[in-house]
Amino acid sequence: MTYTLSVLDLSPVSGDNTQAQAVRESLEVAKAAERLGYHRFWVAEHHNIGGLGSPAPRS
Repeated sequence: MTYTLSVLDLSPVSGDNTQAQAVRESLEVAKAAERLGYHRFWVAEHHNIGGLGSPAPRS
């Protein structure tokens, strides 16, 4: 039996980090997930939550 694994990232903003830093850190997590062979990298979309750096882009 074969399983594929994915990563779900929220881009958390912690400590003195900014939302931009959180997104940059998420990029590093995505690169690591790719190196480790994960199948997909998902980014959660949340609105109006200051502790997360992954809001939906304006359309």
